[in-house]
Amino acid sequence: MVLQKAQSTHSQFLTSSALSMPQDLSMPNPNQSDPIKRKRDLAWRIAPTLMLSFKYAWAGLSYAFVTQRNFRIHTVIGTLAISLGVFLHLSAVEISVICITSGLVLALELLNTAIESVVDLTVKQTYHELAKIAKDCAAGAVLISAIAAVFVAGSLLIPPLLTLIQSVMQ
Repeated sequence: MVLQKAQSTHSQFLTSSALSMPQDLSMPNPNQSDPIKRKRDLAWRIAPTLMLSFKYAWAGLSYAFVTQRNFRIHTVIGTLAISLGVFLHLSAVEISVICITSGLVLALELLNTAIESVVDLTVKQTYHELAKIAKDCAAGAVLISAIAAVFVAGSLLIPPLLTLIQSVMQ
């Protein structure tokens, strides 16, 4: 009798509204007609051509450039680093390394923007500690890649730049 009551209380606890997921995040019931599932069945048709896929990708890049200050900063700094590398006559491999590290920073900034947008969509205007953790970790990934890019560009650009400055001073 006590065991039955404990099991009953346990099942009531698990199904209480305090632990249940919001309706829009809960798992769909397979017996019901799910409009989201019907939309996902057609998801492969969203970009029927390669050009349309590029259009969507360009829309994401444009959105990030227009709305994200840090994306613009990383774009300008990456462009300056690559331009300085060309001006200093770095080897193709060295310029490629600067391009790859700059591209990594920009890609992570795009992922950071996407994660922040999805988190904001999920929690709406409320504060949630897990949302903060997700956003902070995504921003931390961008920070680590940016620091690594500064070290890479610095180690490749500073020696020839100092040599150029010394030759001009003489």
